[in-house]
Amino acid sequence: MRAWWRELSGLVLPPCCAGCGAAREVLCAACARALAAGPAGRVVPAGCPPGLPAVYAAAAYGGPVRAVLLAHKERGALPLAGPLGGALAWAVRAALPQSAAGAAPGVVLVPVPSARAQVRARGHDPVRRTALAAAGRLRRAGVAARVAPVLRQVRPVADQAGLGARERRANLAGALGVCRGAGRLAAGARIVLVDDVATTGATLAEAARALAGAGLGEAQGAAVVAAPHGAFVRIPPFAQTDQPLGE
Repeated sequence: MRAWWRELSGLVLPPCCAGCGAAREVLCAACARALAAGPAGRVVPAGCPPGLPAVYAAAAYGGPVRAVLLAHKERGALPLAGPLGGALAWAVRAALPQSAAGAAPGVVLVPVPSARAQVRARGHDPVRRTALAAAGRLRRAGVAARVAPVLRQVRPVADQAGLGARERRANLAGALGVCRGAGRLAAGARIVLVDDVATTGATLAEAARALAGAGLGEAQGAAVVAAPHGAFVRIPPFAQTDQPLGE
């Protein structure tokens, strides 16, 4: 109900840019460019927990990028899933070996799960919604991609705000498991874990552990929309086109 009300209000009320507040635009051109300001880059989150696959991010977390992510995640600005999905798709391409981009049996995006209470409170699951948009972008670019929301929380976790890397690892240890029927993941599929933001990497490392522990294989990489400025590794970026994946 909450999500329907937000969509309806978006049709009635004049929109403003989620990134900078410019009038009459859900996302202005400048803030859209901030989501894809440069090639998706390898990041090493603070703390870099054991078992963390290689992580790639499309943008630095700050300024308009942070504002857009929070507007989608916490304020239910659902139209932002499209441009966020485009940024995530860019990072997914970077996380894959270049020769794997369009090869069978395809790419499976596994979103990190949100707690059911959070999904109810927000009226949507922002990571899953962004992952679905990213998969659509990838398919239109010729990459066989689908979303498999096979992870779930098996125990409550504390709010991670204010926790350091070690505390986050302890908070999340053993917190994720796989859903019934998760074996539908195709054998040999290239699994990429996806999230919106990588801070310490604790969530992605726990997700990778849960997949491997259930016999679903190792994630071949992880992709996020954004990561802190200081997390980016100064290495040659993934070779890609000059423009983000198209609409």
